[in-house]
Amino acid sequence: MISSAQNPKIKWVRLLQADAQARREAGLFVVEGVRLAEEALATGLPVRLVLHTLDLNPRGQAVVEGFTRRGTSVEAVTESVMRHASDTQTPQGVLVVLDKLSLPLPLTPTLVLIADGIRDPGNLGSMLRSAAAAGADAVILPPGGVDAYAPKVVRAAMGAHFRLPLATLPWDEIASYVKRCGLNTYLADSSAGKSYTQCDLRAGLAIIVGGEAEGAGEAARLLAGERLHIPMAGGVESLNAAAATAVLLFEVNRQRSQFGL
Repeated sequence: MISSAQNPKIKWVRLLQADAQARREAGLFVVEGVRLAEEALATGLPVRLVLHTLDLNPRGQAVVEGFTRRGTSVEAVTESVMRHASDTQTPQGVLVVLDKLSLPLPLTPTLVLIADGIRDPGNLGSMLRSAAAAGADAVILPPGGVDAYAPKVVRAAMGAHFRLPLATLPWDEIASYVKRCGLNTYLADSSAGKSYTQCDLRAGLAIIVGGEAEGAGEAARLLAGERLHIPMAGGVESLNAAAATAVLLFEVNRQRSQFGL
């Protein structure tokens, strides 16, 4: 059992938790908790390390046993060491270090989310979760936002990282991809453009949602063919990026299901 926070494996996990560059260079990320550990096991992705405490519930123990049967490096740790390795205040007793899932961008997408300049990890994670739930084909992340594999993003996304193609691309490559796929491009705006319910969202499209503080950048505005907004009542200025994303993506679903698409 690992009982010291100075153990090299624990220091390595802390580095991956805290440093986006370290995650990028290693091609790894960290998931915590029984549910995400179950999903990591089910994916069959290469797993580099599993840490667990001895007080896991039966469900957690079954996950650890599953990794052990696969020949994964599994280490028991004390609760204090788990608290040190974890990014959460109250760790759930299991932590997994695994390879990033590199799903290619689809060749013929019908719904793509472009999350521009999202700096709040919880918001980006919720956006990924909504995109997965709404059946988006991919999420594209221009430069300037929070790392999609930051611990808080991973927790808020609730497994979306295992289901969605995620691509961090410069704007010229984003524009090339959108045009090559023949997607209509809409920019979510706080007030400009048509109401989202008055837009025809049935054809293949990319929706750009910018961060709350500064909104979408100049490159996003240049790429967008049209703007749309979500009408607000009673002087409310706007929704946060995560809520707006959910509203817009599920409006796409509503329109397409209404017409049997």
